[in-house]
Amino acid sequence: MLQKPKVVIIGAGFAGLNAAKGLKNTLVDILMIDQNNYHTFQPLLYQVATAGLEPADIAKQVRHIFKQQKNFRFRQGTVVNVDWDKKYILLRDATNISFDYLIIAAGAIYNDFGVTGVKEHAIYLKSLADAANLRSHILQQFELASAKPELIDTGILNFVIVGAGPTGVEMAGALMELFSHALKNDYPELDLSRAKVIMLEASPNVLNPYSSKSRSYSEHVLRKRGVDLRLNTTVKKVNADSVELDNGEIIASKSLIWAAGVRAHPLVEALALGLTHGFRIKLTKAMNIANKAYVYALGDIAGVEDKDGKLYPQVATVAIQQGKHAAKQIKKQIKGLAVTDFNYFDKGNMAIIGRNAGVAELSKNLSGIHLRGFLAWLAWLFIHLIYLPGHQNRFIALANWTYNYFSYDRHVRLISFMQKSSEREAASPNKNQKSSIKA
Repeated sequence: MLQKPKVVIIGAGFAGLNAAKGLKNTLVDILMIDQNNYHTFQPLLYQVATAGLEPADIAKQVRHIFKQQKNFRFRQGTVVNVDWDKKYILLRDATNISFDYLIIAAGAIYNDFGVTGVKEHAIYLKSLADAANLRSHILQQFELASAKPELIDTGILNFVIVGAGPTGVEMAGALMELFSHALKNDYPELDLSRAKVIMLEASPNVLNPYSSKSRSYSEHVLRKRGVDLRLNTTVKKVNADSVELDNGEIIASKSLIWAAGVRAHPLVEALALGLTHGFRIKLTKAMNIANKAYVYALGDIAGVEDKDGKLYPQVATVAIQQGKHAAKQIKKQIKGLAVTDFNYFDKGNMAIIGRNAGVAELSKNLSGIHLRGFLAWLAWLFIHLIYLPGHQNRFIALANWTYNYFSYDRHVRLISFMQKSSEREAASPNKNQKSSIKA
């Protein structure tokens, strides 16, 4: 009996999951490897951070997702390198795993752009642990202020968000709601008007990829709801208790949330592959590597250009479509057929700025309609419910959103620090690990 081809997938994000699903009825053996045993629905991490949802509400165990897929297996582990000659991956525990086809979908980490102090003092929002710990950190600042109100003068209730993309905008809107409603009732002894959300953006606009009308609307809503929005403002240095700006101003704060951009997972730097902007892997139009046609790179690490010569955005919709595309190409290669180029079907962009306020821009492929306000907010909720994995998760999220909407409350106001994510440590290949591949 001929041995079935082995497909190894690194990463349980949107790209990896959809690649595995696309190979469901194919005569291959699939092994997915991730350092966590669950898939995280990253677009809703900010809702965990602002006490709207529990971590478990936006995560799903990988084995459960694929419980009906007989050709799928999962292994929890951290990949540190690949031996291209022998065609095996190397795990941190020194295990070697062979493959015939390799899909690299390791995701991204935040890009600090070389700003001093960001790695040491900024708060990221890329994992469940990050989100739960941010929630605990936020609530802890209010507890400290309640015990010693004089600490407010030191900026303990100043929350700084760097980056006015969708993550930053959604986080800012959610924080203002949290402060003005739920926490107002929790801390009647505090003047909650002194709790500030300060958003810093280096460019002249919020939500840069959006239309001018959507940007203007979003900026108006943020300012109206109390966000101290500062455009054309760059961070020079981050300290433990302050943020220094390029214009010389110093903002007192122990809570800087970094949402200024991402870069490809550092694993790619150990793989001896050609890299492009943002440390993304150079690829052919078919999403594989020119001299290694059996290797595909997907999602945030994929350095493939669109028809205008620009790299595709690092968003979930791109990763999902690339995962499906890679599965189709591997099926073709197994049959000896030629691969085809990846063509992204742009559905548009959407973001919310809090209760009843959002922007949704359908692409020209889908009529090109632009929505703002309540309808856009409703569309955002609907789309995220569809993509959230698991019927139970969808039901819980909908129930929580309904409760929050009518009660103006957030029921997950718990200070419960999780063990810090190993992402930053695991992101860097073990320097002491021997391998036949040199980065």
